Amino acid sequence: MGKQFLIIGAGRFGTSVAKTLYDAGHDVMVLDSSEELVQNISSQVTNAVQADATSEKALRALGIENYDVIVVAISSDMHSSIMAAIMLVELKAKYVVAKAQTELHGRVLKKIGVNRVVYPEQDMGKKLAHSIIAPSIVDLFDFSNQYSIVELIATEELIGKSLGELDLRARKGIAIIAILSSNGDKTNITPAAVDKIEEGDIIIAAGTDSNLKKMGWM
Repeated sequence: MGKQFLIIGAGRFGTSVAKTLYDAGHDVMVLDSSEELVQNISSQVTNAVQADATSEKALRALGIENYDVIVVAISSDMHSSIMAAIMLVELKAKYVVAKAQTELHGRVLKKIGVNRVVYPEQDMGKKLAHSIIAPSIVDLFDFSNQYSIVELIATEELIGKSLGELDLRARKGIAIIAILSSNGDKTNITPAAVDKIEEGDIIIAAGTDSNLKKMGWM
């Protein structure tokens, strides 16, 4: 059974989130103050409504408590973003994710009580920079301020060796948590010491940022 999501803000970021959730089979309501943006997305989600996200009356009318996750995707107006977040927290929303423009914006959102703050532009910039530094990197996820999970194409020093031979956990402080075979037909999410890494395999590794950087994986 799909979950229920409310996306506040139908700009590029909000639209991308809403369409992805809807395509995955979930109920998605979109709210925006722009009639044009609401009309543009209405056929691509469960429902879309024009309303003021900073209006307590408007938010109450949507039944905030019924949504599993609410995403505040407002980007052009920091004041509206903060006011909407305050309203949602006061209305006892189950889980609120909010987009932040700056570190200060993010700190304010966290202080208000938002469950998760995201920085799309900053995150994409970091991923692009790392992919330029290390072209083998497919994707990068910051797990915390000190730890990351990286997805990369097997590098030369890994190819043809088993995880036991590499012993990356003991030698480098890095754990290989999954291996996707080069032909894409098998994903090993619990690789054992005897499992070998072949040319073209994609590996997912976790470790501290400093250890990943020493390997050239960040």
